[in-house]
Amino acid sequence: MFTTLAVLAALFFVAHVYLLFTSFGKSGFQKQKYLWSHITLWITGGIACLIAILFAGKSVSGVIDVFDTPGKASLLIVIALVLSAVAHSIVKLLVLPKYQRA
Repeated sequence: MFTTLAVLAALFFVAHVYLLFTSFGKSGFQKQKYLWSHITLWITGGIACLIAILFAGKSVSGVIDVFDTPGKASLLIVIALVLSAVAHSIVKLLVLPKYQRA
């Protein structure tokens, strides 16, 4: 179960990166891909939280054992949402203005 969830989280994160970078192309900014890049990041955070809830304190991984309470595990979702907000701010304030001028 742990391996399945870890692989699933990794796949969603790879999908996030792929969608994020392919949102900007020769055909212009693709809003739907950009939205899905954020959604896949949120799903990754949710899966990471689930992994922490299920496996923290069971010596599966030293990193996972750090998130040994539900509050600490929920921080993984918060981190995903904060990363999403920071990335969105960078894109909105720095990337899109330069992208639209070109």
